[in-house]
Amino acid sequence: MKQMIRRAMLSGMLSAMVCIPAFAGDQWTTPTKEELTMTSQPEVPGAPAVYLYREETQEDALNMWSVYIRLKVLTERGKEYADVKLESFKGSDGFEFQVSDIAGRTIQPDGTVVPFTGKPYEKLVEKSGEGKVMAKVFSLPAVQVGSILEYRYKLRFPDHWFSRPTWYPQRDLYVRKAHFMWKPTSHELVSNENGHEAISNGIAWAPILPPGPTVKATALPTGQSVYELNINDIKPMPEENDMPPVENFSYRVYFYYTSYHTADEYWKNEGKFWSKHVNSFIGPNSAVQDFTQKTIAGATSSEDKLKKIYAAVMGMENTVYTRERVHAEQKKEFKSTDDVVEAGRGNDDQLAMLFIAMARAAGFKAYAMQVANRERTVFLPAYLSFSQLSDVIAIVNVDGQERFFDPGRRYTPFGHLDWRHTFTQGIRQSDNGTSIAETNLELYKFSHTTRIADLQLAPDGKASGTITITYNGQPAINWRQTALRGDETSLHENLRKQMERHLPAGMDVKVSKVENLTDYETPLKVVYDVSGPIGKGTATRLILPADILFANAKPRFVSDKRETTVYFPYTEFTQDAVRLKMPTNFTIESAPASVNEMYEKRIAYSRKSKTTPNSVTVWRDMVRGDMLFETKEYPALRSFYTKVDTDDQDSIVVKAAAAAPATSTVTVTKQTTTTAAN
Repeated sequence: MKQMIRRAMLSGMLSAMVCIPAFAGDQWTTPTKEELTMTSQPEVPGAPAVYLYREETQEDALNMWSVYIRLKVLTERGKEYADVKLESFKGSDGFEFQVSDIAGRTIQPDGTVVPFTGKPYEKLVEKSGEGKVMAKVFSLPAVQVGSILEYRYKLRFPDHWFSRPTWYPQRDLYVRKAHFMWKPTSHELVSNENGHEAISNGIAWAPILPPGPTVKATALPTGQSVYELNINDIKPMPEENDMPPVENFSYRVYFYYTSYHTADEYWKNEGKFWSKHVNSFIGPNSAVQDFTQKTIAGATSSEDKLKKIYAAVMGMENTVYTRERVHAEQKKEFKSTDDVVEAGRGNDDQLAMLFIAMARAAGFKAYAMQVANRERTVFLPAYLSFSQLSDVIAIVNVDGQERFFDPGRRYTPFGHLDWRHTFTQGIRQSDNGTSIAETNLELYKFSHTTRIADLQLAPDGKASGTITITYNGQPAINWRQTALRGDETSLHENLRKQMERHLPAGMDVKVSKVENLTDYETPLKVVYDVSGPIGKGTATRLILPADILFANAKPRFVSDKRETTVYFPYTEFTQDAVRLKMPTNFTIESAPASVNEMYEKRIAYSRKSKTTPNSVTVWRDMVRGDMLFETKEYPALRSFYTKVDTDDQDSIVVKAAAAAPATSTVTVTKQTTTTAAN
């Protein structure tokens, strides 16, 4: 476990560091005249900076990574790249990665060289029971628009510790040229994956690269193997809304040690070892057996038994979402689901396996499935590593039908999956062994949100009243998990801020009630008290938003081109009902017309309104039954959303009636006459 944690931390550190890296060689590079005088990169107009060259070398025999970068500053914002943060790790048991040999310089547009002579300062980034992450921070000197930043450093790792690299040639900036090299150890390596040891001298890789560049493997006369990648003119990673996880589309090369010759062989054999390792933890053993029988007492059907088991597991402390435990508690390693029962707590995977253990103890056929978290990555069978499968879910046969369960994700309703575990792949157990399998996509009806606004309009264009939002499915899960990471005050503040982003500027928002926060089987309800200006006025009219909840909405897809797949986390169904009651002497001059829009029977939008002498009500429905749209579909999808965005900005026009004639009283001796004023 510690090795996996360290490898993950190291991977994250390298990913962060090579964003602002440094070099393997000992010599600086003399800039060309073109590099000194360049003011832009034609492929990325307006870019703040560009990587002229990046190099990363891993030499296992020297226990060292060397990193080098040359970067051209093109705008004022590009000067931010002169601030460098290099992370290192020191374990509580002395295990350590150290940053050393930092050197750098700034080259001005006229060729003047200003060396870095300062000393980086260290600061703590993160501390846990495993150790602490530190950072060496420094700034290159005399940076101006047009400067070339050049620096290098080394990351040293302990003797007899080896890790295969992952190369990331695509970064946040355009890369003119990059070079990657790995000189792996010639020692015989023993891996410990899925609870068994294996000799893993073979090296393979899974490339995700543009057409052209390839990984080159060379055997030197000394017997040393060298792996290299030279790649030029790499566009920056796109920044688009509604994108898939970055790991799904950015260029990269995954290396791995393996003794297997094919992917089928790897997943078949390693799946067996994984299943054996998981079953060893699951049991069930005596404590689980006793706990299960007490839990299901009184249940008369399979569904009732499983619901009681699910509620018992969901009621335990999930340490992923709760406080950080003291070091002594962290050091206690659970060896079986009996340990979880006795402690009354566990992490997400341990609780999922406890649910499986209890289901088996109650007589169900129940299986574990380890899946890729769709928020972070997509499972690649060609990448022979279990590291891409991060979370455990459960499969239970209920009355002859297999169903998915997600007890490790706090507040996920019975019989459903958190969106991160839907429509993804992984390895599952079955009566016949293990196999690669896929989870289902939740239907849009599961994530159903209703938003009801009941407002009284005042003559000055201000409105006051309540907005009630009822969350079902994934939106409810999201808010409930947010609540676990804070207190009531922070939850109310997050809810308030989200509502303010929807409403017209200047409205006062207060969370007055939150109902069913911890009851994951019932809708979560939030009630707001709101007041403030909602419309724009003329001498005789008020112009109000058709749906107050879209007053601040921005167009979803502005660009006419798209580089990445359009990716929504989950399908959903949202319904709005907004009623505005009119002040006395106000009439409704116009209300939004009925609208129906549809995109390929995958997304549907409708709106209608109804007026009475003293009110107007607008209903808006939006159903999205799919979550993935390819780039070739983007023009039609954008056209659909453009219509929706336009419809959402429709207005209600309210007219003030002419003022009633004023009256005056004139008193005359012995006679009173009332005359109407002109």
